[in-house]
Amino acid sequence: MADASRVPDTMLAAAIDSGGSPDTMSIHRLPVPKPGAGEVLIAVHAAAVAVWEGGYRPQPGDGTSFPVVLGPDGSGTVAALGSGVPGLKVGDKVYARGHAFYAEYATARAEDVALIPKEIGLTEASILATSGLSALQGIDDVLQMKAGQTLIIHGAAGGVGTLAIQFAKLRGARVLATASTEDGLALAHRLGADEVVNGRTGDIADAAKRFAPHGVDAVLGLAGGDALERCIDALRSDGRGQVAYLYGMEPLPKPRLWVRMTLYSFISGTRELERLNKAAAAVKLQVPIAAEYPLAEAADAQKRLEAGHLLGKIVLRVH
Repeated sequence: MADASRVPDTMLAAAIDSGGSPDTMSIHRLPVPKPGAGEVLIAVHAAAVAVWEGGYRPQPGDGTSFPVVLGPDGSGTVAALGSGVPGLKVGDKVYARGHAFYAEYATARAEDVALIPKEIGLTEASILATSGLSALQGIDDVLQMKAGQTLIIHGAAGGVGTLAIQFAKLRGARVLATASTEDGLALAHRLGADEVVNGRTGDIADAAKRFAPHGVDAVLGLAGGDALERCIDALRSDGRGQVAYLYGMEPLPKPRLWVRMTLYSFISGTRELERLNKAAAAVKLQVPIAAEYPLAEAADAQKRLEAGHLLGKIVLRVH
């Protein structure tokens, strides 16, 4: 392990002490994890607050060993390296996909760690791994959007949707974005959406007909429910329309004949993160932050998560 002499033995971390409300979360002093072979120890600057945590925290499951430190994404500075980690050095500013980033230090597999693109700040980078990969792979790998095609992004004001708008525009697609608040619609438009419609109160069918008279080519579903069904109804009727929707979304959309419907989850890895960095640089990616809390207020961040209607993603500032 490189530079271990500069790493303290203990750290502060926000952890849940039992299943339940956000108030089960408190600050602990815990041992600093040690990176094993192929792992990176990161001095955490900021951690992303993930949507799925709102479902996991109340019911962590039988056999869970408490305290549990949450946080699958984060950013910071490389503090130490396990053996067999090429391409990184102590002091590098990085973002990563791993676990337990609600802490002053966290480890991640080297293949899930990437240098932060110079266009993106250290705090914004904390949400980039999961949301960025989910957005880019949905646009490029699942829907394979091409220049001139039309796309509805449903739930466009959230962490994935705000990035998906920009990647779709990078590929030359035309985007109709839905959001449930006026602030969300304004954000989607500012990030490049060609048209917007309120998914809760607006007429999606009418907006889609005006946007693509012969039907849209694709739908990226980032929120479930009746509004998503109306988006899918707006697909072209020649059997070439397609839908991508993220794993973990509920309720799932109804299957339809002659529509390719793909449930997907992001894939992490060195090549995928390199591809994400390249796309982020090309589009000069903007990464909206919905709210920012210090580590000591992690419980308040969880309460804000439960309140919903987020523009972007919540971030915990650690350092």
